[in-house]
Amino acid sequence: MTEKTTIQDNSRRIAKNTVLLYGRMLLLMLIGLFTSRVVLRTLGQGDFGTYKAVAGFVTLFTIITGSMSSAISRFITYEMGKEGDLRRVFSTAVSIQIIFSLVVVALAEPIGLWWISHKMVLPSPERLEAARWVLHFSALSLVIQLISVPYNADIIAHERMDAFAWISIFEGLGKLAVAILISVSPLDKLVTYAALLAVVSLLTRFAYGLFCRLHFQEARYNWVLDRGLFRKMFAFAGWNFIGSGSGILRDQGGNQLLNLFFGTGANAAWGLAAEVNGTVQKFVTSFTTAINPQITKSYASGERDYMMRLVFKGSRMSVYLLLIVVYPVLFFAPFLTDLWLGADAVPADTVTFIRLVLLLLLVESVSYTMITAMLSTGNIRNYQLLVGGLQLLNIPVDYVLLKMGAQPYIIYVVAIAIAVCCLAARLYMLRGMIGLPVGQFLKDVLLRVLVTAGCALVVPVGLSFVLGQNWGGFLVGGAAMTVSTLLCIAFIGMKKWERQDFIDRLLRRK
Repeated sequence: MTEKTTIQDNSRRIAKNTVLLYGRMLLLMLIGLFTSRVVLRTLGQGDFGTYKAVAGFVTLFTIITGSMSSAISRFITYEMGKEGDLRRVFSTAVSIQIIFSLVVVALAEPIGLWWISHKMVLPSPERLEAARWVLHFSALSLVIQLISVPYNADIIAHERMDAFAWISIFEGLGKLAVAILISVSPLDKLVTYAALLAVVSLLTRFAYGLFCRLHFQEARYNWVLDRGLFRKMFAFAGWNFIGSGSGILRDQGGNQLLNLFFGTGANAAWGLAAEVNGTVQKFVTSFTTAINPQITKSYASGERDYMMRLVFKGSRMSVYLLLIVVYPVLFFAPFLTDLWLGADAVPADTVTFIRLVLLLLLVESVSYTMITAMLSTGNIRNYQLLVGGLQLLNIPVDYVLLKMGAQPYIIYVVAIAIAVCCLAARLYMLRGMIGLPVGQFLKDVLLRVLVTAGCALVVPVGLSFVLGQNWGGFLVGGAAMTVSTLLCIAFIGMKKWERQDFIDRLLRRK
């Protein structure tokens, strides 16, 4: 098989997997938005905010495990790329996650109980016991998710996105069922919600495990803890701890600061913005999830030119895919939020939070494939010290500004400013780590992306002065924004050969 044929096969696989993940994403988006509406209206802002605050505090403890999860994904995919001993890597990864999950529970339970009882701002003292039960069930859900990490990584490494898509849809439908059940439950709705989410996590975990066991030989777990491999993973995770931990601390730490300064109403707004962010982000992660294994495998097999090509293309396409969705949401956020939640149920600052979190997502999307290439090297110490160190500035800066009387949205403004600094630091570090041609990246990716986004912005800005926040404005404006963005991507954002290749693919499908 020639190199050209291999690249074509890889491209077809990426395209196929992207389509599968996009189908899953569209369905999950509809399910997720409807589920959020039902849950918010059933629980009310107070209990909804309480759940987001308590579950967010538990998520903070993934600082301990987040870096190891990245290490597991990297080592499984890398081992597959060089055709190594996958079974040993997989079993060691599961053993590590079991140990780490026990550590998380041992820390999260006592610290969480103290935090809820003495620091957290709740809607009323009567909700303290319910908040404690949310802590217990959230910790259980987190443990289940941690043990699922090696199975998810194995599916992605094998590029079986069909399974990933179907199981994700199953999980989304499970959460929808939970939302419907709590609306008719005679029990405490907040506690019931947390308990049923833990059940959904458990069923999803069994689905991943069963699929892997049936399709992948290495996924038959035995208690193995290869000390040499553990040291390598731990060394990788040790430095990656700074990067993954800083991201978790920025998001969930900011959530806790909002609770301390503004109460559960701000947590409700933050939680809704986070759900919009997660929904929109799926438009790009569906693409990067398909392309990331190819980046890691090409690095492992020494195909550096192909890897760099994927990094450049992935960075540009990540932003373009987001622009198509983000512009209509940015300009019609008030109308869409009222339509989604009901005008009487929208927490204060929700629209502002949503707009700012989408801008943050656009900035960070440039770096997704760059981060994958960085992790592929395994030599991440200096990178994490610089980039992760910058990310750690979010919480102290947020705290100082909030203490000085800043508005809640300041946490996103700070995050955007630091994200820009991190992008600059990332380019500087990757020049030495993988030989990233920074000048070419600035020209072919950043400049092209900025010009495309700027030109695509002309129509939305013009329409915003004419159209109102109503169905007519959204339908006309949304369609015009989408068409103008697609045209700008096609004729400015894409290179000539990429545009021609895309047209050829469409013609071949007819």
